[in-house]
Amino acid sequence: MLATPIVQFGTSRFLQAHADLFISEALKDGRALGPITVVQTSGDPGRAKRLKALAVKAGFDVRVRGLLQGTRIDDVRTVTSVSKALSTDLDRPEVERVLRDEAEIILSNTTEHGFLPRPADGGPTFSQAMSFPAKLAHLLFSRFAENARPLQIMPCELLHENGAALKAHVLPVAERLSADYARWLETKVLWVNSLVDRIVSEPLEPAGAVTEPYALWAIEACVGLTLPCAHPALKVVGDLGDVETMKLFILNLGHTYLVENWRRSEGGQAFVRELMDDKTIRKDLFNLYMDEVLPAFAAEGRSSEADRYIDETLDRFANPYLDHRLADIARNHAQKVELRIGGFLSFANHAVPGYRAPRLEAILARHAE
Repeated sequence: MLATPIVQFGTSRFLQAHADLFISEALKDGRALGPITVVQTSGDPGRAKRLKALAVKAGFDVRVRGLLQGTRIDDVRTVTSVSKALSTDLDRPEVERVLRDEAEIILSNTTEHGFLPRPADGGPTFSQAMSFPAKLAHLLFSRFAENARPLQIMPCELLHENGAALKAHVLPVAERLSADYARWLETKVLWVNSLVDRIVSEPLEPAGAVTEPYALWAIEACVGLTLPCAHPALKVVGDLGDVETMKLFILNLGHTYLVENWRRSEGGQAFVRELMDDKTIRKDLFNLYMDEVLPAFAAEGRSSEADRYIDETLDRFANPYLDHRLADIARNHAQKVELRIGGFLSFANHAVPGYRAPRLEAILARHAE
C-alpha cells in the first residue's frame, strides 16, 4: 500500500467534499503531495461503516449541485484520494506508525467543539476521552522520539488563527510529556492558519456528500509552507483576516441568526432554502445585514466588498438544489453564537466604538443567561 503523506483527523462530510475531493482531482494530474490516511477520533461505532467506506478502492461520490455564475451545475465526482481509514480507538498503534513514518502534512476538522478541553486531558497516557488537541499531543510523541522529522499541521476547524489555536492547546499537554518534545513542536512543526468555505448540505451513504459548486480553501502564506495540492479552490493569501471576517461574520453569522430564530419559533422548515423561500424571513435577514452587519465593514472601507459578498451569500442560502439542514447547522449552537455573533460584535466595536446591533446583541445576551 502506498505511503500516505497526508493524514486527516476527522471523517466529516465537509472534508469529503472539500480537501479530499480537491486532493483527489489534483492526484489525477500529479499535482498533489499524495494520498490520505483518514483517522476517526471520536471512536463512535455508529460511524464505523462510513470510516470503512472512505478507503474503498473504487472511492466515494461527491455530487456538486447548484448555480455557478448563472450556470447550472449538477455532476457527480468520485473521490479516490483516501488510501487508509483508521480509528484512534481501535487502531492507535497504526495511527502512531503512520504519523511517525509517513506523515508530512496533518489536516483536521473535528469541529470547534473538538478543541474544547476535557477532564481526561491531564492524564499521563493517551485516552479516548481526551480532546482532539490532547490526543494529537500523545499520538505525535513517537514521531518525536523516533526521528523528530519536521511536520506541517494545518487544521480546517472554523476558528480564528486555527493553526495557532491548535498549537496553543497541544503545547501544554506536550510539556507534561517532555520539555524537549514541546520544544520540537514549537520549533520544528509548522502550524498553518487556514480558512475553508463550502456548504455541504447532505450525506450520501455510506460515504460522500452533496455540495454546492462554490468552494474556497484559503491558506495563510508562511515561510516553509507546503501545499497539499494544487487546485483552483486553494488560494494562498497574505492575510487571512479579511477572508475570515467576510465568511465568519456574514455567511456563518447569517446561518446562526436563521437557526436562532428558527429554534425560537419552532418552525416546521427543515432546510435553509425553505427559510429563504419565505419572503418575510429573507427580507429580515437582508435587513439584518444592511442595518447591523454592513456598517462595521463600511467603517473599515470594505463596504463594496461586503455588499457583494452579502448578495452572493443570500443566493447561496437560496440554492434550490441543496438540502442544507437547519438541524445540522444547529449543532453546537451556543458555541457558534459566541464565535460568530459575539465575535462580530467585538469586531464591530473595534471598528466603531459603541457600535449598536440590537438584534445580534439580544441573541448574545440570551445565551449568556
